[in-house]
Parts: sequence; structure tokens; C-alpha cells
Amino acid sequence: MNLPCAVHQALPVALAADRFQPSSRVQVLSMFTGLSAFPLTPLRDGAVDEAAFARLLERLAAAGVDGICALGSTGNYAYLDLAERKRVARLAVRHAGHVPVMVGIGALRTRDVLELADDAQRAGARAVLLSPMSYQKLSDEEVFGLYQTVTQALSVPLVVYDNPGTTHFEFSDALHGRIAQLPQVASIKIPPVSPDPASAAARIDRLRALVPAHVSIGISGDAVAATALLAGCTVWYSVIGGLFPVTALEITRAAQSADAALAHRLSGRLQPLWALFRQHGSLRVVATAAELLGHAPAPCLPPPLRALQGEDRQRLAVLLAQLQLD
Repeated sequence: MNLPCAVHQALPVALAADRFQPSSRVQVLSMFTGLSAFPLTPLRDGAVDEAAFARLLERLAAAGVDGICALGSTGNYAYLDLAERKRVARLAVRHAGHVPVMVGIGALRTRDVLELADDAQRAGARAVLLSPMSYQKLSDEEVFGLYQTVTQALSVPLVVYDNPGTTHFEFSDALHGRIAQLPQVASIKIPPVSPDPASAAARIDRLRALVPAHVSIGISGDAVAATALLAGCTVWYSVIGGLFPVTALEITRAAQSADAALAHRLSGRLQPLWALFRQHGSLRVVATAAELLGHAPAPCLPPPLRALQGEDRQRLAVLLAQLQLD
């Protein structure tokens, strides 16, 4: 992958050649730089729609995204049983072409996390994504113990998934620093940063100072992705990238080229979409968009989740026609 000089300067500089075996150093860099697309796992009649999922993966591969994450929050991992998740992992690897695949392995019990981690590696995943999923509120030591146990069982990189909106666990920077020292930890997926560029840069710098140089910092929260990439994040873990990869790539490449004006203009054009994300949650909006555009059956979400209905659905349909996303 040919990257601008500014991007090379921002990449992790201490990747040990044997740290992420069997992945090569080039593969590791490509996965944790640029655009990591998070596709839906569409359902039909209560079961995974394998054909629709395969088409979504092939669409991402054709667009040239830098990485794909199956079974993230957008991929409905928390609503699928272990057998369904194992099947989805294999489908993702099979249909991603040359694009490296990361698989979400979060679960309530460490036993299940380890089983999913082992299966993801056997399926050919090049990395795994782990959130501290829980029903009872977890302590810092319980979360550290989870990552310590799982990283000892891995031969592929792990991304720490910091998503307090779903897990209701808030990582401190100090805890991130401890976990980032564990073997196989390659990246931290942080929640949305401030839209103010200076504040965003300060937040990323604080975390950067506490984690090893080989651990990348990636942004979640599509509305502030351009700001975060320009402020020091090296990868965008993207919801819209899973459905509109070309649109997300345009924003990503502008930021990688340090073209702040273009990156903000491209992202700003999507403000009505970001407003819907804030109102309804990104998963419901993207699932509805997939249904409206024929990429997934309706309904495609696992009950009790529902896609947008009525006036909200019509509003999104009009917006999609105006934006012409790809």
C-alpha cells in the first residue's frame, strides 16, 4: 500500500517482526492504518443471510478498504450464538478477497471468548477485536485479567474495543496503558473525540504517551473520524465504511494526505446522516439504509432491534437519494 509521507511518519515505529506471527509486518500495518470497514451481519427469518453478507464483503473488497471487521457492534455479534458467529467468521474470510479480516470475539464469559478467539484464528482471521462485554459491571482488574488471559492464547493481533455506549465500561487511560503492554495488543479503538481539533489532538496525545509505539490508536464514531485522523489517529474503525466504502475511503484518504479542508468538507456533507446516527444509533440507521438500497432483506436486524419506520425511514430514503453514497 502506497501511503503519503505524513502517514508513514504517524505509523507505529516499533513493530517487532515476530510479535504478530503469523501475520507479516506489512499485513499488520495495512490493517491498522486507513479504513477498517465494519459491515452488517444481515438476518433473514431469524437466521444469518449468508448471501447478503457475502455480497457486502465482496463490495468492500472491490472498493479496496484497508481492513474488514466482521462481528463488530454493527455486525450484531452480541445477538448471535457461537455457531452463528463461527460461520460468519468463515464467510468473512472467504469473501474478503485480499483484504485482511478482523473478527469480533467479545462474549460474557472468558470461556466463550477463548473459544471464539481460537475459532477466528483457525478460520483465517488476521486479527481479533475484543470488548469487555458484561452483564455485571466489571472492575478494572477484571477487565485487565480478561485481556491478559486472551492475549496469552493468541497468535494474531488484538484490538482493544473501547465502547462504553454498549459495554457500559469506561477505560481509563492508565488501564489502556497497562493493557497495551500485553503481547499481541496492536491497536486501541477509542470512542468519539471532541469535534474541536485542538481538543481531539490533546486527547489522542494523552493516550499516545501511555501506550507503546507499536500500538496504534484508531477512532470510532464516524461523525468525528476526519477530525481524529487529522489529529493523530491512524485508522478509522468505520460504520459507514461497511456499507458505503467509497465514501468512507474518500474521507480517509483526504485525511491521510493531510488535506484537512477536503476531509472536513467530505465529512461535513454527511452531517444529516450523522444527526440520524445521534438520534437513532448508527446500527439502526445503517441497517435501514441497507434495506432501502437492496443490500439486505427487510427486516435485517435481530429482534427486538428494529430498523427505522414511518417518517424516520422516509427521511432517510430522501437523504440517501440526495447524498448518492457509494
